[in-house]
Amino acid sequence: MTAEDDRVQRGGGARPADIRIPTDYGNLPADVPVPADDGAADHLPGCEVPALRLPCTPAGTADLADATERLTVVYVYPSTGVPGQALPEGWDEIPGARGCTPQSCAFRDHLLELAAYGAAVLGLSSQPAAEQLEFARREHIPYPLLSDPGMRLAETLDLPTFQAGSRRFYRRLTFIARARRIEHVFYPVFPPHHNAVQVLDWLAGQPAR
Repeated sequence: MTAEDDRVQRGGGARPADIRIPTDYGNLPADVPVPADDGAADHLPGCEVPALRLPCTPAGTADLADATERLTVVYVYPSTGVPGQALPEGWDEIPGARGCTPQSCAFRDHLLELAAYGAAVLGLSSQPAAEQLEFARREHIPYPLLSDPGMRLAETLDLPTFQAGSRRFYRRLTFIARARRIEHVFYPVFPPHHNAVQVLDWLAGQPAR
């Protein structure tokens, strides 16, 4: 007897069909919708990175402005999957929502190549610090993941967001900053696991400094 069968026999009823707990976070489903460029990030190049101190992995806090004093890739993503928790309602139908784990793992796997250009990497989402830490440990993410549950960066830089269920999430985008100023933005980002290579290609085309 499965746990689901046991729950039904005990009167709990079956899990609703629209609630799905995924087990594979590392692969992007083939039929997810592709996000369109709605112009919501057009204003970002040239913007100053705000001085926001946020919780980060593995512990403590990081100031975003201080971190981007040097060449830094900051990828902003909606939410990584949490083991044992269902995805927000309609998640797979939201363009750009899926793919946070493949994107993060791609930056992990290309970290040395990015470092060869002098670039550091930061990830940022609205997930609480405990979820960020669990994910970093599970997927062996060596660079800091910042937690912004209050969406402070979204409010400061007018970043694009979306609603799923009762929660607000960041839309996926990546910016490259140096000297506390945004130099380049990738938006929309699709497919997410190609983003690290897109960043490398952009860096390779820049004049040496």
